[in-house]
Amino acid sequence: IRCYEGDDGKSAIFRLQEHIDRLYDSAHILLMEIPFPKAELLEACKEIFRVNKLKAGYLRPLVFVGDGEMGLHATSNKIRVAIIAWPWGTYLGDEGVKHGIRAKVSSYTRHHINATMTKSKAVANYVNSILAKREAMLAGYEETVMLDPEGYVSEASGENLFMVKNGKVVTPLTTSALQGITRDTVIDLLKDRGIAVKETHFSRDELYIADEIFLTGTAAEITPVRELDHRKIGSGKPGPITQQVQKDFHDLVRGKSSKHREWLAFL
Repeated sequence: IRCYEGDDGKSAIFRLQEHIDRLYDSAHILLMEIPFPKAELLEACKEIFRVNKLKAGYLRPLVFVGDGEMGLHATSNKIRVAIIAWPWGTYLGDEGVKHGIRAKVSSYTRHHINATMTKSKAVANYVNSILAKREAMLAGYEETVMLDPEGYVSEASGENLFMVKNGKVVTPLTTSALQGITRDTVIDLLKDRGIAVKETHFSRDELYIADEIFLTGTAAEITPVRELDHRKIGSGKPGPITQQVQKDFHDLVRGKSSKHREWLAFL
């Protein structure tokens, strides 16, 4: 979860309610009952920024099983909650956000829908992401694109993916991918500009001939992909739709836009 400082000096956590809703949904899927009402956690997320005198930064609430019984069925242990906040800049680098990143298609397959609960933002799911990300980094790339068990494009290691072709925007179905909050934000921002987003299956070779590709996520925000598997994407620079989404997103999270003010939880 990110907190942004606006040009007016006011700080706001972006889409805090939606993040906390997803946290509770994730816990419910995993048969974990969070021992606090949502309102208390919402206020605690704001308070941690105030106490630490942070005007902007990254926030991570964690729900976990406490100590006590051992084993895979430790149901008598208490459910604990921790909230951490720290200053953090761009995840994929300022140059990557400005000029685009290089990515490769991973040799690792994204989760099968019945192998793990993909609608739950669970720590264990990230082992798949870590392996794929490390493979890409060791090969000299900044990020990776993962395919689902049927071979269709799923998402990046920690971001959702959008593709632009002939002015039309598509994004993969979330069958094997996380239903990202930034993804949802971008769909709404494009809708505000009269651009519909089609959610559908598509293949890796369709990515190779795309005009634009960009990634979305709380950490990555809006990051263009300029090259995939040694193939230049479009002009090799961030395209017009990507740049417009970046601007609209930047204006929104920093309170410069009059739209979607309900997504800003001011400290």
